[in-house]
Amino acid sequence: MSTSPVQTDPRAARAPRVDYRELIRDTQVHGTLYTSPEVYADELERIWYSTWVFVGHASEVPEPNDYVRKKLGPQDVIMTRDSAGEVHLLLNRCAHRGNLVCDDKAGNSTSFRCPYHGWTYRNNGDLLGYPYPNGYGGKNKLQLGLGRVPRVAEYRGFVFGSFAEEGPSLEEHLGAAKGEIDRLARLSPTGKVELTAGWLQHRTHANWKLLAENETDGYHPQFVHGSIFSVTGSPIGALYSEKSTAVTRAFGGGHSENDLRPEFRRFAEPMRWFGTTADRTPEYVAAMKQAYGEEEANRIMIEGAPHVMIFPNLFIAEIQVFNIQPVGPGECVQYSTAVQLEGAPELNQRMVSQSIGSVGPAGMLLADDTEMYERNQRGAELLEPQWLEVSRGVLRETTEENGAVVAGATDENAMRAFWRHYKNLMLEGR
Repeated sequence: MSTSPVQTDPRAARAPRVDYRELIRDTQVHGTLYTSPEVYADELERIWYSTWVFVGHASEVPEPNDYVRKKLGPQDVIMTRDSAGEVHLLLNRCAHRGNLVCDDKAGNSTSFRCPYHGWTYRNNGDLLGYPYPNGYGGKNKLQLGLGRVPRVAEYRGFVFGSFAEEGPSLEEHLGAAKGEIDRLARLSPTGKVELTAGWLQHRTHANWKLLAENETDGYHPQFVHGSIFSVTGSPIGALYSEKSTAVTRAFGGGHSENDLRPEFRRFAEPMRWFGTTADRTPEYVAAMKQAYGEEEANRIMIEGAPHVMIFPNLFIAEIQVFNIQPVGPGECVQYSTAVQLEGAPELNQRMVSQSIGSVGPAGMLLADDTEMYERNQRGAELLEPQWLEVSRGVLRETTEENGAVVAGATDENAMRAFWRHYKNLMLEGR
């Protein structure tokens, strides 16, 4: 009697373990979607190992032979820039006995050497050699190398990887959300973003989807962050209210934004979005006007940075970037870093300071949100009620000419769009 080997290829096509038609309704989602190991296993295959996933930024490996360790879902990957300048995503696993070949978080090297048996690889993944080659019939007999993420692509320096060898291009995946990355880049006088301030790691005992949903949920800020707004005198809370002219926009593809520009346009004050005034950042304002012309520069500085969630794991929150990576059905890690704008030193140091104050080890905003994520996770594990509501504002949605769906600042439009896309991915091929 023969038995077939266990299927371990994460890219292998297979029917989902769960009936997602039953668990995802138009305005409700079932609690087990946040707790089930079977759901998590399906997600790895149909999202994290099949779609485009944000991994890092090209500015983290600026020089030839630079490398940095990253995550793509639970996969340990090394983002490298080879001597020719090409960026690769390599799996951190020796082709011989599976040992990790890279221990350091970052560095510069033309090669990686496995500490177990000395097998050595180029920083593009090719096998350089192995000790005592006669045991394998001589030199260059083995055609082995490090595993590679098959597709790697960048958009304005943001590096994405996909384990799917074929499928939509990165630009097709991003769709209209590309415009929000463009908005961020235009805040730089040179049009370039850098993510070089270092990443903070926040391990959260909650399902990754709770974080993705929350990032463009305009209903919670006044309640969850109310104490911070009152203590600091921040005007942010008013941007998320029933009276706000801001909107929630679903671009399609699971991407969404809180568009705060209508509120900033109402005041028409450059740099208000950043909590300051133009006269306090004169060098930056002058550089922007030199780069874009006075009228366009003023428009950019009035409208400010995006607040966009790009499916499944990239969140740009005005002055900082988040990279969400799952660990298990009830655990994830959220990496965060301050945005750095090339040619904007007046803003960059303040962006770091504000990011530390909001999402640092003693940061106020992330502490509030993390408490809510973990309370949600514990609640989802209870038996009743079985369903979570995402119906707020469903009767006041409108569709723009480009197909984007828009609702009020406090509506759950973005969540509904997230779950529609998620459902399509999970049912693909059925």
